[in-house]
Amino acid sequence: MTPEQYVQQKAAGSGSSFYYAFLFLPASRRAAITAFYAFCREVDDVVDEVSDAGVARTKLAWWQAEVAKAFAGQPTHPVMQALMPHTAAYGIEERHLQAVIEGCQMDLEQTRYLDFAGLSRYCHLVAGVVGEVAARIFGQTDPATTEYAHRLGLAFQLTNIIRDVGEDAMMGRIYLPVSELQQFDVKAHEILKRQYSDRFTALMRFQAERAHRLYDEALALLPAADRRTQKPGLMMASIYRTLLREIEAENFQVLHQRIALTPLRKFWLAWKMQALGRM
Repeated sequence: MTPEQYVQQKAAGSGSSFYYAFLFLPASRRAAITAFYAFCREVDDVVDEVSDAGVARTKLAWWQAEVAKAFAGQPTHPVMQALMPHTAAYGIEERHLQAVIEGCQMDLEQTRYLDFAGLSRYCHLVAGVVGEVAARIFGQTDPATTEYAHRLGLAFQLTNIIRDVGEDAMMGRIYLPVSELQQFDVKAHEILKRQYSDRFTALMRFQAERAHRLYDEALALLPAADRRTQKPGLMMASIYRTLLREIEAENFQVLHQRIALTPLRKFWLAWKMQALGRM
């Protein structure tokens, strides 16, 4: 298997909404974003699939060294071998990849966030930086697009957090800020035991409203000059926001199930943005 085949398999196999947006890109940009996304999946999988925290730390340290070696001209992992030919063309820097790894390391050290400011720092690393790199690969021409990409990345990550409350609870993680649990009088043990209540629903509605605000803010920040190049990000925004509305329609029944869109619906939403420019 070539490095290119490896990253293609990694990206397609994830079933992620991101993959549907990649389908409409020109070949060189599609190859770059597929390799970068595969890198993000590799390091994220270390946290999600390795049960021993010590082993996971060792693996992430290996990835830190591998990224440094790759930017010094000696990539050994197929993901880095596939990604490195694109770094210069699209302004992908070592600091971007190291930031993503740092965000994954936070998952090993921290299972709670005291307030939204603390959670935002984590989201910046695992989603904002990813959005920044993606915007460059998609064809960013205006520096202001970086702020749009970070805001949209935060909206995506908050949507993920809302969707995954139940799954994260099974791993002992609660990403909803402690201060906001207290604000709505929701106890951590209720979430860990996956117990619904009107208080929980109110807390989740608060989270969803903030995510919607961030989507609106991100779209308002996108410069007109880059609206065409950033269509893949807008496709993802359409898919993720539709998912958020689906969760709202299900009254935030996220503790015992993972609410998701079908592959066909994701493809339809992506195509609609590509062909008609509509969300």
